[in-house]
Amino acid sequence: MTSVPARPGRVNEDFVGAVPTAAVVIDGAGGFAGADAVCRHGVTWYAHRLGGTLLGLLPLAQGRSLPALLAEAIEQVTDEHRDTCDVADPISPSATVAILRVSGGIVDHLVLGDSVLVLDRTDAAPLVVSDPREVVVSRSYLPALQAVAEGSDEHRRILRDLRANRNRRGGFWVAKDDPRAADEAVTGRCPISELTGAVLLSNGASRLVDRFRLADWPAVLAVLASHGPAEIIHRVRGAEARAAVAADDATIAHCTDLRDD
Repeated sequence: MTSVPARPGRVNEDFVGAVPTAAVVIDGAGGFAGADAVCRHGVTWYAHRLGGTLLGLLPLAQGRSLPALLAEAIEQVTDEHRDTCDVADPISPSATVAILRVSGGIVDHLVLGDSVLVLDRTDAAPLVVSDPREVVVSRSYLPALQAVAEGSDEHRRILRDLRANRNRRGGFWVAKDDPRAADEAVTGRCPISELTGAVLLSNGASRLVDRFRLADWPAVLAVLASHGPAEIIHRVRGAEARAAVAADDATIAHCTDLRDD
């Protein structure tokens, strides 16, 4: 596992963790001007609380579905700050989620939001699990955002309008204050015997493939096997610098030798 903040000295709003039978990557979102007045805890707190809660639940409830466990985790974390923060405000902290679990010879996976999960299959091309809805919705706001100064009142207004699309029909779904969002996650399962490994990535790490298009997923899996996740993030940072693109927190969990015994 490797997780690197967007810039040295900046707080990392991603979370990554694992227990013997599961791995979790959380990509926190928020951090807008005025957000402190909405939630005094902040994005990093939310991402780490949600990830830690999931890791506590996953080993103890092997028979429950991943959406059910994610819904419980969202509810628990929301209850922790419901009395002190405006959890329903569009700019209160939220997060995308990727989960992998092995149990009874089966691999279950879940993706909510724009994190990415890649299954390295034994006899087929990698299976990429993603949820494009946030990207599709955000694309319609991009021209308006690019036409105003970053940090201006108008820029913040447009961002708030964009965030208002979260967790509603026709919009996109993330972990925030409503546990029902977990039912909108992309899920699947397959026998462990069909896989040689799996990778969970925040969108700050997956951009090497899906934004910069400097590699395909088989190439990423090969680099992970030979050099580890830090090398992928190093290449992402180089691509960001060459394209003059703002860096993002980047996180990877590379799972190999999948088994549950």
